[in-house]
Amino acid sequence: MNGPIEFWFDFSSAYAFFAAMKIEALGARVGRQVLWRPFMLGTAFRETGARGLSSTPLKKDYARHDWARLARAGGLRFRLAEGHPLVALAATRAFYAIEEGSSENAARFARAVFERYYTEGLDTASPRAMGDFATTLGLDGECIAAACDSPAIKEKARAMSEAAVARGVFGSPWFFVDDEPFWGHDRMAMMEDWIRTGGW
Repeated sequence: MNGPIEFWFDFSSAYAFFAAMKIEALGARVGRQVLWRPFMLGTAFRETGARGLSSTPLKKDYARHDWARLARAGGLRFRLAEGHPLVALAATRAFYAIEEGSSENAARFARAVFERYYTEGLDTASPRAMGDFATTLGLDGECIAAACDSPAIKEKARAMSEAAVARGVFGSPWFFVDDEPFWGHDRMAMMEDWIRTGGW
């Protein structure tokens, strides 16, 4: 089987940032394309009753220590945005607006959003900020900002989040390989082995 690696994520998930920095290289190593799929983690939290790491006592402190450690290990710049986590609905909508014209541009946009949010605090909650940022990537920022408020794109983002939960997605990052689920940045090595060996 040689279907794509489905990469489901919330832009406000720091562990998804670390996954985003590695997923394309992993896909290239195993000969699989990557299908980037942002969704709103809050949809899953409503289903499971869970809370995000940054709003959970004890877990919050550990996660921030772990993120800094992962950044050092990977040689990555990393700085949490003020008020992290932002509700990245605008970024998610902008992605799906861009994808309507080009999946390659949408993936490029997503990776760039991760990089800018986790180094310079890009406002992923603002359609205007998303449009302005898209312009710096050579995209039509005016159209993208407007699309963030269009009923069709709003419905697309909502439907994708609900579809993720319907398939069992409850965390970010999440991956599917030929319908085999893998939850978490720390399962990427296992996923790669699964692909190489055909599973077990």
